[in-house]
Amino acid sequence: MKMPSAEHPSPRTLRTGWTTGATATAAAVAGAHRLLSGHLPGRVSLTLPRGRTAELAVHDCRWPTSDQRVEVGLIKDAGDDPDATHGARVWVRLALRAAPGIVFHAGAGVGTVTREGLALAVGEPAINPVPRQMIETHLVEAAETYGHAGGFDVTIGIDDGDRIALKTMNARLGIVGGLSILGTTGIVRPFSCAAYIASIHQAIDVARANGQRHIAACTGSTSEGVAAEALGLAPMAIIEMGDFVGAVLKYLRRVPVARLTLIGGFGKFSKLATGRLDLHSRRGGVDFDWLADRSAPPGTRLHDRIRASNTSLEALSQADAAGVALADAVAACAWAAAARYLPPNIALDVWLIDKPGRVIARYTRDR
Repeated sequence: MKMPSAEHPSPRTLRTGWTTGATATAAAVAGAHRLLSGHLPGRVSLTLPRGRTAELAVHDCRWPTSDQRVEVGLIKDAGDDPDATHGARVWVRLALRAAPGIVFHAGAGVGTVTREGLALAVGEPAINPVPRQMIETHLVEAAETYGHAGGFDVTIGIDDGDRIALKTMNARLGIVGGLSILGTTGIVRPFSCAAYIASIHQAIDVARANGQRHIAACTGSTSEGVAAEALGLAPMAIIEMGDFVGAVLKYLRRVPVARLTLIGGFGKFSKLATGRLDLHSRRGGVDFDWLADRSAPPGTRLHDRIRASNTSLEALSQADAAGVALADAVAACAWAAAARYLPPNIALDVWLIDKPGRVIARYTRDR
């Protein structure tokens, strides 16, 4: 089946789009053609990392005072993904160098790495390795085509990137001043779980590389606030895992820390307690039969009420009114489910919170 492109979507599927890495590569290629041939293409064809091809439209071209440099801009198209950079202008200022080689620079709106633990050295522009390789490969091809024996200076920027970066995890990762140029495939797949999981792994890497031996993995902003206030952890030690608790647990088997605290709402962690590692509603709702079985014997009034609950908080309220510590039971079962995936040298805590952010249950024990 032919993959839908950013320009030619299938009517039955969500539109895919292009990463910032692919967008910047197309801008660099267009700039190389303009400098080396005098012609600016209206569209640029790329070979993506896994052998697929893409064709991206050039948005604009600006000339500085020197005829040895050019700035080309493209509009980032993320398809149907709710990407923070969708619609942003990604630009490349390309300059010819007499010496061979390609030197990357962070322009306005692209961040700089300030902490260890990322794939780039401290002080480097936040242009990830795969986009760098894409740009290098395509620029070398352009240079060979037009007989340019030298290299290129590549400055990448994103209009309003410093503002857009506030919607991302960059500051927590130690990327300051703007966004990252990303993409391992060149393609943005709508609502991609893989992209979110990669960001979780990256956040753990940064925390470990900067000496954080205790991390808190949180399901949302409320639980993050609890971690910051109650545990006193540095922002880089607080991992936004969303629904992907499994991504945290499985990754820590390979790159362990001394202590992990899982913090989340009663409903989501009731799913973890039953052994589920993806807590999103698409994987199923709260198991009210399971909650009822941990609250009262079958056939009792409390058991029936909890089974008939519309929400997890209603079930919790029914248990609380009956003097049953259901939150404690959920925390203990969630701890046991998570502990199965961790090596015994990682201390584990599970905290349950309610909607306002109050801690309603905690569980830990020696392993």
